[in-house]
Amino acid sequence: MYNTNFNSPEFEGIKNEAGFNHFILSVKQWVEKTNSIGIVARAGRYGGTYAHKDIAFEFASWVSPYFKLYLIKEFERLKEEEQKKLGWDIKRNLAKINYRIHTDAIKNKLVPDKLSKEKINFIYASEADILNVSLFGITAKEWRDENPDLKGNIRDYADISQLVCLSNLENLNAVFINEGMSQSERLEKLNAIAIEQMKILSESESIKKLK
Repeated sequence: MYNTNFNSPEFEGIKNEAGFNHFILSVKQWVEKTNSIGIVARAGRYGGTYAHKDIAFEFASWVSPYFKLYLIKEFERLKEEEQKKLGWDIKRNLAKINYRIHTDAIKNKLVPDKLSKEKINFIYASEADILNVSLFGITAKEWRDENPDLKGNIRDYADISQLVCLSNLENLNAVFINEGMSQSERLEKLNAIAIEQMKILSESESIKKLK
């Protein structure tokens, strides 16, 4: 796969001879006959046999079943950690995507024409805090004041359940905005939904596996 100059016909001959008692093949002979790469043998005082880690792992697995089992278990552990991280990233990205839907709805329904940039930003910040208060019980500023040593924002420290709920709340808030609901009505409704969804999500086995 990595060696286009590998001598396959010579390898076939070696493979056919490998089962006989008289068969002997040194690393140096193997390299010379097959043009293999990734393994070298050096003679002399500081000599020895050196191989690429993939070859070393395969050889060690052949020599020791305990090492092979360890290698398999370690691979499984790393894949599980990878899946956990992937699950977190998916939920985080989902929340970011839905934020675009959320802000578009605000712009279409709440932002009059010719508003200054400061006023537009103020409306966005207020709507973001509607979601924060609905789910976390505090605004972004209140969280920063309570956690001056932490970097990022309140959502960066949310768990999987909260991120899933936040994603749902963002979509629902966009719908409520399009329906013309007042901010106070939306806050009350979103808070009730957040409470109900968090009860369900906290008991979800699928969510627990991602934590």
